[in-house]
Parts: sequence; C-alpha cells; structure tokens
Amino acid sequence: MNDYRYTRPEQFPPIVKNLIIINALVFVAQLLFDSQINLTHKLAMWPIIPEQLKAQLILSGIITDDQTFKPYQIATHFFTHSTSSFFHILFNMFTLWMFGRTLENIWGPKRFLFFYLCSGVGAAALHLTIQYFRAEPLLAALESNNEQAIISNIGALAPAVGASGAVMGLMAAFAYLFPNTEFYMMFIPVPIKAKWLVLGYAAIDLFGGVANIAGDNIAHFAHLGGAITGFIIVFIWNKNNRRTFY
Repeated sequence: MNDYRYTRPEQFPPIVKNLIIINALVFVAQLLFDSQINLTHKLAMWPIIPEQLKAQLILSGIITDDQTFKPYQIATHFFTHSTSSFFHILFNMFTLWMFGRTLENIWGPKRFLFFYLCSGVGAAALHLTIQYFRAEPLLAALESNNEQAIISNIGALAPAVGASGAVMGLMAAFAYLFPNTEFYMMFIPVPIKAKWLVLGYAAIDLFGGVANIAGDNIAHFAHLGGAITGFIIVFIWNKNNRRTFY
C-alpha cells in the first residue's frame, strides 16, 4: 500500500507570514513614534567603536549615548527599516516572501526560523567587524583635525537597519538548492539563473563595500555577511544527504 501523501506548498507559510507582519508593525511604529522618542535610533544597530573614539565623539557632541551600540540592537535592527523610503521595506519583504516561502516549505517552520535569525546575526557580525576597523582612521582624522579625512570616514558611525542581511542568507540558500531556477529581472530581457543572480548581487556588494563610496548608505558587508552565513549553514545541512534541487 502506498503511504505517500501530497502536501501542497503554502504560499504564505507561518514564519514568513509572521516575519512580514512583525516588520510591517515595526515600520508603522517607527512612523508613529520617531518624532516623539526616536524609535528608529533605538532599534537600529549602531557600530561598535573604540572606547577612546567613543568618549571623544560624545564629548565633542558629534554623537550621543543613544547613538552607540547596545547588544539588543543585533536582534532589533533586522526588523527595522528606513522610514525615508518605502521601497526599502517593500523590497525586503517581497524578497523574503519570494525566496522564504520555498525554503520554509522544504525545511519546516523551526528550521527556517533558525536559519533566518542566524543569517541576520551573521550579517550583523561582519558589518560590526568592518565598521570597527573603519573607525580607526576616523579617530586618527579627529586627532589630526583633518577635515577631509573626517568626511571620508564618517560613515563608520552610521547605524544599520533592515532585513537585507537575513534575506541575502535566504537568497544564498535558494541559489545553492535551486541553482538553475530562472528569474526575469526588470529591464533585463533574458532570464537569469538563481546562482548567477545571487553571485551578481554579492559581487555588487563586495565592490560597494570595498570602494566605500561617499554618500553610499548601503550596508554592503551586512549583505555579504548574511549571504556567507546562509551559504555555510545550508552547505552543512546539505553535506550528507546532497539534497540539491534543479
């Protein structure tokens, strides 16, 4: 007797659905309370900077104590988005749904949630590490009163918000499991396979992170950290059973 049972994949599996709801609720709270309590500043992940630089910046009034790293921000920052652009949360939530629904249907809710949160933490870890080392030139610039160098390195103090790092982990996992799945991108007339799509995004982030272009407010190394973490996790999970799909 055949005991096989077909389970129809859910279009909105529970973890993906609840993650989108939480992000949306936090975004609404930001819009309502930013003017009163600077909610985004409290939820964003501020960089870890050397104590000497931190003291000097607070003393000179460049930053306040609210604009310094707190451990809880590792968790809150990837449920928080920029309120200056609705596209930020829209793109992240659409990408979470597009890739996350497939992965949650394969892995189940618990494993998917573990994967998503680990990707977000991995994104935070790489971002914080890079920001810490970028703070050293800023300290030197402040001590030498080099205005041009201060402007060039002031990005080391920028906070990070957004689910992009965790979402990049999902994209990396999807590209590993379904490398030849084709996507159509806006303004590109030919389909692109998942593996090339994700590698392309990673290359752009690597260039943007290394180039450190003035005015670029994208946390490129957070994206890379999420992608690397996601790839490592799915590679380990898939190492023994070789369940790669095409």
